[in-house]
Amino acid sequence: MDNPFIGRDVISILDFSRKDLEQLFRVSREMERFRKSRIDVLRDKIIALAFFEPSTRTRLSFETAAKRLGANVIGFSAAEATSVAKGENLADTIRMLDSYADLIVIRHRFEGAAKFAAEVASNPVINAGDGKQHHPTQAMLDLYTILKLFGRIDGLTYAVVGDLRYGRAATSFIYGLTLFEPRKIFLVSPPLLRARTEVLEHLRRRGVPFEEVDSVESIIEEIDVMYVTRIQRERFPDPMEYEKVRGAYRITLELLEKGKDSLKVLHPLPKVDEIDHRVDSSKYAAYFEQAANGVPVRMALLALILGADLESMGVRL
Repeated sequence: MDNPFIGRDVISILDFSRKDLEQLFRVSREMERFRKSRIDVLRDKIIALAFFEPSTRTRLSFETAAKRLGANVIGFSAAEATSVAKGENLADTIRMLDSYADLIVIRHRFEGAAKFAAEVASNPVINAGDGKQHHPTQAMLDLYTILKLFGRIDGLTYAVVGDLRYGRAATSFIYGLTLFEPRKIFLVSPPLLRARTEVLEHLRRRGVPFEEVDSVESIIEEIDVMYVTRIQRERFPDPMEYEKVRGAYRITLELLEKGKDSLKVLHPLPKVDEIDHRVDSSKYAAYFEQAANGVPVRMALLALILGADLESMGVRL
């Protein structure tokens, strides 16, 4: 089968079609076999992790994915550890990484940083989160998790809860859903954290049924998937604005028990206090499985972009 991923940048989930994602998910399923072993299809490749902003799951899952594929990994996890701290500009840093590595994974606090890096670099660039704008690989693993849990993404009712204004994971998840056919999406947030205008306009253009609501309780009986996000304190320009909305939602076991028996709760993590700790060990919690799925999905993505000979290793494209 053709590989439409070869050499591609990954800046937004909207850069991809439904068909692209379905192929990615097929390969991700195949990569599940190598969660605790290696498939040396990238043994001659070097992956650069350029994390100018803190990260745990995204950075470590990319590193794990690269090593499971046999690749070598270079990079940094804070701008302070690089020459950026000495005044080097982003373009020069990217040019140097581009000369060292075959692919660059970048996380940055400024919107558009990943797109800029892709314009500077000759090798592929993957956006691991840029400001409040995009987090495409998070959306990929979110959708993959739903597919594993329900056997489908179409026809389900979703609630995206929390910070829909600054939360890039929430935004990318909503965009990702528009590539499929959800029954409905409820956007649940305080007025200050409503989804941005461009997100709502995209939903309308795609003809996806959605509704903005203030209360989770009012819709709990309708939803199949609850996607919870924390309030993004670090992205608020005004600390007083954050104080007005902190703790706006708390998902409890009692609330979830009012919903469908098959209801699943996702969260891109880290979570703070928006989900009661008792939910963690309940049948509703799927966020730890969701985080673990980052490894096979990112393995599939790296292998496909770098044109690994997967079929010779028995991996079905």
